[in-house]
This record gives sequence, C-alpha cells and structure tokens, in this order.
Amino acid sequence: MQKMISEFPELVGQEVIIKGWAYNVRSSGKIAFLQVRDGSGFVQAVVVQSVVDESSWAAATEVTQESSLSVTGEVTKHPKQEGVYELQASKLEVIQKAEEYPIGKKEHGPDFLLDNRHLWLRAPSQWAVQRVRDEIIAATYDYFHEHGFTKFDSPILTPSACEGTTELFEIDYFEERKAYLSQSGQLYLEAAIVSLGRVYDFGPVFRAEKSKTRRHLTEFWMMDAEMAFVEHDENLKIQEELVSYIVKRVLENREAELKILERDVEPLKKVQVPFERMTHAEAIKILREQGSDIGDMDDLGADDETMLTKMYDKPIFIEKYPAEVKAFYMKRDPEDPTRALCADLLAPEGYGEIIGGSQREDDYDELLKRIREYNLPEDAFSWYLDLRKYGSVPHSGFGYGLERLVAWICGLHHVRETIPFPRMINRLEP
Repeated sequence: MQKMISEFPELVGQEVIIKGWAYNVRSSGKIAFLQVRDGSGFVQAVVVQSVVDESSWAAATEVTQESSLSVTGEVTKHPKQEGVYELQASKLEVIQKAEEYPIGKKEHGPDFLLDNRHLWLRAPSQWAVQRVRDEIIAATYDYFHEHGFTKFDSPILTPSACEGTTELFEIDYFEERKAYLSQSGQLYLEAAIVSLGRVYDFGPVFRAEKSKTRRHLTEFWMMDAEMAFVEHDENLKIQEELVSYIVKRVLENREAELKILERDVEPLKKVQVPFERMTHAEAIKILREQGSDIGDMDDLGADDETMLTKMYDKPIFIEKYPAEVKAFYMKRDPEDPTRALCADLLAPEGYGEIIGGSQREDDYDELLKRIREYNLPEDAFSWYLDLRKYGSVPHSGFGYGLERLVAWICGLHHVRETIPFPRMINRLEP
C-alpha cells in the first residue's frame, strides 16, 4: 500500500510502497543507498542485491540524482539514530531516469541557484523553508479564526496608493484612469470592520521602490488585520499574542525542518509575551548612546533596527513615532500631537521590522485635514472618508510581511529564499 514518508513512525515492521525522487545515490559493493524525497519527508532506502530481483538491482545501480521512482519495502528504525527510519527495499522501479542534474554537491553562488530556482526548490534546505512558511500561514489563519476574525479579500487593483507613496506599479488598462497594484489591503479592511468587526486579509502585494537590501522584494505577501473598537495598547497585545502563537506552532510542528536549516531554536523559545516596548524617543536615545547619528524626528533605518534588536532577546515594539514620518491615516497621540499612535515590531537577532501597525484616525474632519496636508487626491479617498460619516468608531490595525517573518524564524540572511520564486529589481526569472 502506498504511504507517505511522514507516516513511517506508525508503520514500523510493515511493507509499504513509497513514490518520490532520489535526491542522493551512493553504493557500496552489493548494497545501494538511495536518499528518497516524497514531499512529506526524506528517508534512506537500502537496496541489497541478494534481496531484490535482477531488475530492481539494475535500477538501483543505474538510478541518477532526481530520478523519479517507486520503492517497495519494510519500514525499520535506524540502528543508530533515534527517531530516524529506513526502508529495507524488496522492489525498486525507476519511473523516469533524470538527466545529469545541474545542481551538484559543490558550492554554488546565489545567482546560479536563483537562475535555477525551479530546481533549487528540491534541496532539503529549501523544502524546509517552504514547510515553515506553510506552518506560519496555517498558524495565522488558526489564530484569527480562534479569536473571532473573518477572512476578507481585498482587491489587488486599486485607484490610489494606500499610503500616498508613488513607489507603486501603474496599470495602463482602465482607459483614461490610473490604477495600481496594491501595496496593502488596509483601507478596504477598514470598510469591512463595520460589517464584520474583526477582519484580516492575506495575499500578494507589490512595491516598486528600487531597493536592493536583504529585506526587500518587489512582490511579497502581506497579512493585514483591522479591528473595530480596538485602541493602541490592545492592538499591540494582539500582535504579540499572534507572533508568539506562530513561533510556538513552528517550534512544535517543524522541529525537523528547523534542524535541517541548522536554526538555533533557543532564541525562538524566548519569544513569549509580553514583548519589550519603548517609545521612538527612548529608542533614539539608546541608538545615540550606541554611536548612531539619528535625528530626533527621523524614522529608524535598517542599521538602526539591527542595532536595537541585537540588544534584546525578545521582539521589541517601537511606538509613537513622529507623525510626520508616518502615514496620513494614523491617529495622533492626544498627549503629544506631533506623535502618532503607531508601533513597529522589530524581531530580535538583528532581523528588524516584521510588523507595522497603528490606531487609525476615526474623525472625519481630522482625516480630511491629513489628506490635504499630505497633498493626496481627495477624490480618490472620498469613499474612505465616507467610513467616518456613518458610524465611525475607534479602530486599529497592523500588517506583517510574511517573507520577513519566515526569514527571522528560519534564521535566513536574505528574504529571497523565503518565497518560492523571488521577484526583485534585478530578477524576473524563472
């Protein structure tokens, strides 16, 4: 009976069939060892010449890396490694013999690997990254569904920029009207909270900034959430609960994948609520003590975030940034109108921002004032202003960048490995 490798702990002593690919092959005299991958996991199939028939042995001696195959055999425990299983083959069939595989055991540069991304995805490390990514997505959905949120699908094509930026992809399709690829579904989620209370979306977004840093992609995935009757402090509590929930799930369910990635899990075990909190002003003071020349009203740069996050072993909220460096829709701090009721969540170990969020301006006149201050087109935001006319309430929201979250949890240096096919300023293929 065909089984998955992930089921082997419950199948010891049973004869099974697995179907997959040989990602490594070696032989020693009359024994061949095939490292087989089936999507659910990896296993070593041991093929002994005296045990299998002639056609199976011939297949074992001719199989090449990445050939597809079917193996029948008995599931056994590895004689020396706890929790590791093997397949003692009784029959082997090659479904398709692969040509010489271009990705060998030698070291390859990142450009070569990205040019061959369609094949590099088969590597154990890349398999592990995508499995962790999947777990983060699943944990996000589970957390929200357990806490009364409704999934809401925001449009990807929009008539205006969410934050007033010009770094968006313009679409020439709607006759004389301009349209853009979305950078966030936030504004549309704000419309949904009056119907559904607490909502979130999850999907691809696009940013046309000409950035080449290790934290930026041109196409990436965002989760945005919006919540009616939630103000600034509660917004932060929900964010830290979500992140700690996600990290806990990955530690519980993706231990093998983190081991493949050689991820030190001890820092992840410390990701428990409450997280560290400091104001922007406090962060500026600390950064200057560390040698930064950052100004009082400056936004934090990547180097500043890295410096801060190497000083703490938990994520850090930096709250109440200068309003002038943040988006128009953020509500001002009533105790200091020069500051916004916002926060960025920075991941430890030097990874920097993973979440941005704020309380939203819920007063019509104040929001209109901000739109004019930012020189934004009032017509494009007329529907957004309408939301403040009919039952406006205090509300807050936040968004996380999936690839940054994956990079941090997996311990990866660059976000390009976190997404199946990265799109960057200098990369559109494969």
